[in-house]
Amino acid sequence: MTITLRRAAHWHRPLMVFVSAMAVLAVVSAVGIVADPRVLTGVPIWLKPLKFSLSFVAYSVTLAWMLSLLPRRSRVAERAATVIVAVAVLEMVIIVGQVLRGTTSHFNATTPLNGALFALMGAAIMVLFAAHLVLGIVVLRQRIADRAARYAVALGLGLTLLGMLVAVPMTMPSQQSDVEGISGAHSVGVPDGGPGLPLVGWSTTGGDLRIGHFVGLHALQALPILAILLRRFLGRRLDELTQARLLVVAGGAYGAFTLLLTWQALRGQPLLRPDALTLAAVAALVVATATAAGLVVTRRRRSEMALAA
Repeated sequence: MTITLRRAAHWHRPLMVFVSAMAVLAVVSAVGIVADPRVLTGVPIWLKPLKFSLSFVAYSVTLAWMLSLLPRRSRVAERAATVIVAVAVLEMVIIVGQVLRGTTSHFNATTPLNGALFALMGAAIMVLFAAHLVLGIVVLRQRIADRAARYAVALGLGLTLLGMLVAVPMTMPSQQSDVEGISGAHSVGVPDGGPGLPLVGWSTTGGDLRIGHFVGLHALQALPILAILLRRFLGRRLDELTQARLLVVAGGAYGAFTLLLTWQALRGQPLLRPDALTLAAVAALVVATATAAGLVVTRRRRSEMALAA
């Protein structure tokens, strides 16, 4: 474990230093939730820094690990990762700074300063998106020896971009609030700050665009974890090519599920109260995914039988 941690610390130093800082901020935010009685938009004021810091821990560790998989060092990828760290630090400084001021960071244009800070966050996110895209292109141009790992990394990077894009409707004209100076919203059909699920705060009375955003972003972890599980538990039964094909199926299903969740939210529908149309779409996705996975496994078995004959 000690050797593993030492190696991890050197994957990409700026990313791993940022991980350490976000881990500390997560602890501070957790203490803030308990010690600071202030509530903002219906939740403890320190909940947003907690969620963002934990998300950045997962995101940055995964990116650093992916860079360690590259067969040769890429300065372009490393610089793109450093840019990601820089803009992420800027975003977190604004989020924490606004918490200390007792106001919101997102969609807040109630004063010239608040509006400027929110605009700066928007610009930072666009830079992060571009840097993530550059990093993804560089990673895809290098051939990772393990084919299943290569597919997991590629799909994870691509679907994370999708997760970023599905957040765009939060700032669309249809999401304008009736509150003066508020220029966007997480919820659809109901005001932000209403009843929500524990910890995450996702609306239980209307649609919530954060759900698809969250699921899409964490494809970066979900697909590599699936690749590891396939190798660990089915590595002797399924060859590398079959595992890679199953990852493609999983990636397609994951992307479709992200879009489905966003579509559900845009219709003003709570996550846990889907209507018949949403349930039908979920059922169709499950059937299509199971069928595709079955075809992949069946194709492998047919190939083995043909070779045996």
